[in-house]
Amino acid sequence: MQHDFSFDPTYGFDKDGLLAIDAPTPSDDFADFWRATAEENADLALDLDVRSLPSEKIDRELFEVRFNVLGGLRVGAWLCLPRDGALRGIVVGHGYGGRTAPECAIPIDDAAAIFPCAPGFNLSAALDLPDRAAEHVVHGIATRETYILRACVAALWSSASVLQHMIPGIESIYLKGGSFGGGLGALALPWDERFVRAHLSVPTFGHHPLRLQCPCTGSGESVRRYCQSHPEVIDVLRYYDAAVAAQFATQPVLVSPALFDPAVPPPGQFAVYNAWRAEKDLHVLSAGHFTYAEQAAEQDALWRALQQFFSD
Repeated sequence: MQHDFSFDPTYGFDKDGLLAIDAPTPSDDFADFWRATAEENADLALDLDVRSLPSEKIDRELFEVRFNVLGGLRVGAWLCLPRDGALRGIVVGHGYGGRTAPECAIPIDDAAAIFPCAPGFNLSAALDLPDRAAEHVVHGIATRETYILRACVAALWSSASVLQHMIPGIESIYLKGGSFGGGLGALALPWDERFVRAHLSVPTFGHHPLRLQCPCTGSGESVRRYCQSHPEVIDVLRYYDAAVAAQFATQPVLVSPALFDPAVPPPGQFAVYNAWRAEKDLHVLSAGHFTYAEQAAEQDALWRALQQFFSD
């Protein structure tokens, strides 16, 4: 693909090379850390606040909800419920630009959907949290307990709890996330069996040892530069590697990584897919975070694949 970046957004990999990338080895206490984090978050009272909003869709109700997550943070989300009831639900993460509204188009027609804002962004804005990706991605990074991504993962778990509260007897909960939301999704899935199926698109946070070698236009560049002057945080990043987490997941997943991506290096994206030990489907995109001629057609094909994947 033609571009004017000062680096190669394929990073020298073709598809076969990307599919051959192995994930880093987990730290001995990787799973213990995340299981303890999930338990700590589950022990919190949601303290759920629900406010009805006007809905543009006649067949759906729209709400703004707020609830507690790890670290004493308050998270906001939009909740979209079918008026005739739902037995399925989906938690939808967002990219590192945040979200200003719910994206009520989802590939599961009869499902309830919750659209959480990660701590620091939009409905989850806080005076002591940055709302720009470059600052957010290194906030609290000095220790694994204080790193902001820990609370961002917890927000996905708590969003599933909101669905359970609002839809007693819900039978299935899915997860969908792209870029920032895809990386968080990979970190969240292994420790919460309520999620039964997931889609991760161009997921970030995969294979930090490789990411730290790859210049990019996304949040990974802030992490790469921060590590150059604070190399000790590499020990923290070992606990926030989406490709490491993927080795512990048990849910079926559809991953849609890109061959060319200036914002999220493809080697990290494919590392997440490669490391997934459970049932997995691969839907390769020509590019991510980049406009190209075939983009609309590829997104239409991905949408159809997701409709089939979530109906299985």
